Amino acid sequence: MDRRTLLCGLLALTAGAPLTACGAGAPTRRPGVGSARPGDRIAGLADVPVGSGALVDVGPDGQLLLVRPSESEVRAFDPTCPHQGTTVNPPAKGVITCPTHRSAFDASSGAVLDGPSPRGLAEVAVAVSGADVVLS
Repeated sequence: MDRRTLLCGLLALTAGAPLTACGAGAPTRRPGVGSARPGDRIAGLADVPVGSGALVDVGPDGQLLLVRPSESEVRAFDPTCPHQGTTVNPPAKGVITCPTHRSAFDASSGAVLDGPSPRGLAEVAVAVSGADVVLS
C-alpha cells in the first residue's frame, strides 16, 4: 500500500465521508493486456507512428502504450506510471512523460529518466505480424 492510499483511507475513516481529492476517478480501461491472449491483434502497424507511439485499447478491459523506435521495431509498455498509477502520455521527442508529476521515461526502453517514479515502465511482449502488432 502506498502512502497516498493509506492517508486517504485514514482521512475517510475520520471524516466519515468520501474524499473527492483522494479518489483517482473510475478508469474506463484497466492498464495492461486485460483479457487479451498471446497472438491477439492489438493494433495495426500503421497505427503506431515511427519515432512516436500510441495508447491502444486491448480487448474489452486493457490498455497498452505502443512505441515504434524504428521502422521495424515495436515495443509495448503498461502505460501506468509506477509512481502513482497515472496513465502516461505517448512519447514526444523520445520521451514518455507522466502528466501528474512529470516522471520521464525513455521511449525505446521504458527506463526511468527523471522524476519521482521509482522504476521504469513494465514492458509487455509484442511482435509484428505482417501489418499487425500482436501480443507475444
